[in-house]
Amino acid sequence: MREMKFTKMVASGNDFVVTEVKGQNSKIKGLNVLAKNICHRKYGIGADGLLVLEQSKKADIRMRIFNADGSEAEMCGNGARCTALFVGSRCKKIETKAGIIETKVNKDIVKIKLTEPKNTKLNIPLQVNNRNIKVNFINTGVPHTVIFTEGLKKIDIVSLGRQIRYHHKFAPSGTNVDFVEVLDNNSIGLRTYERGVEDETLACGTGSVASALIFASLRPSSVIRHPSSVIHQVNVLTQSGETLKVYFERRENNYKNVWLEGRARIVYKGVYNV
Repeated sequence: MREMKFTKMVASGNDFVVTEVKGQNSKIKGLNVLAKNICHRKYGIGADGLLVLEQSKKADIRMRIFNADGSEAEMCGNGARCTALFVGSRCKKIETKAGIIETKVNKDIVKIKLTEPKNTKLNIPLQVNNRNIKVNFINTGVPHTVIFTEGLKKIDIVSLGRQIRYHHKFAPSGTNVDFVEVLDNNSIGLRTYERGVEDETLACGTGSVASALIFASLRPSSVIRHPSSVIHQVNVLTQSGETLKVYFERRENNYKNVWLEGRARIVYKGVYNV
């Protein structure tokens, strides 16, 4: 048994255990198993994911993301915001499996620039529970299926989300599932079933971006644009009650300069026995 220093962090309700690995000889083995143990809400620290920070040759830090089920993800928006706050002023760019993420930190407000979204598909027919529904798909670093609905609070997110997450149309990687309700011309409510956590989370950064961009694609005339600017903004009310802001430039259904902004904070620091 050995001791591993960690920091517990939260970004808009998404919580993470963050640990920094320094030097090639100190890399932790068995990260998949470690993540499952650490993220367990009863026998571990408890978190949606484990963030392992390593040295990078391409950026200021390399972030590896392990979900609560031990699987490794390509990208995590709220995880990247926690990483930026954790590293502080020396962090301008973060290396992820999805690409390089730019960061801006102003006290507890953290803003990140995501890699350019891809594979946008609108109004995909899908059969779930012997019902035909239409969903939308976009990859914002990780795959997201976005469904617009009414009565967001009443939906059985876990049951329906799990069926869509494992639907054969999204095999073999699966998908995150975002349920969205339109609140006004530039605001949406969001609940997300997260792949890897295999449950609803209080917020999802890449899901907020995915939902905002699909909203802009389906209702292009509604989304408010900043005066004298090409930048659009959508406010995303998460299940935690916090609002994330998504900024982007849009040309038809292509997006660039996509930023995610919200609060992040350190909850506590400690030592975990590996």
